[in-house]
Amino acid sequence: MDVLKLKIINIDEDKTNDIYASNDCQQTINAMNDFYPKIGFNPPWVGYFVFKNNQAVGAAGFTGKPQNGTVEIAYGTFKDFERQGIASFACQELIAIAKRENPNIIITAKTAPEHNSSTKILQKNGFEFIEIVQDDEIGDAWLWMIKK
Repeated sequence: MDVLKLKIINIDEDKTNDIYASNDCQQTINAMNDFYPKIGFNPPWVGYFVFKNNQAVGAAGFTGKPQNGTVEIAYGTFKDFERQGIASFACQELIAIAKRENPNIIITAKTAPEHNSSTKILQKNGFEFIEIVQDDEIGDAWLWMIKK
């Protein structure tokens, strides 16, 4: 039986650890090293690796701590592990973390402005499309919000 779990990406994560040998892990750690100084390191509102049977297969996290009762999630699966339910798991776990911290929190996500696997994952997890917004990385992006 496959075991999926999230593991916090620490601010001083040891990049030389063998479990982080893949290019995907190295890129993710580098990205978080750039990101944490901007958003702060405020667990649980941080980045996570998704592990499957002790192998990093994806990454997920919050784009920062909640602002005005709202928090944004993001998740992705490393290319070699797509279509195995990893992003769906990550989305569900981030929702659970946010709701444990604040049952009334509003959870959002952004996607490219097209129907794709991520929009399906969000819809399956109770999100609905709200509007088109601007995103630093995506440009025009679809904003999603979880239904109460």
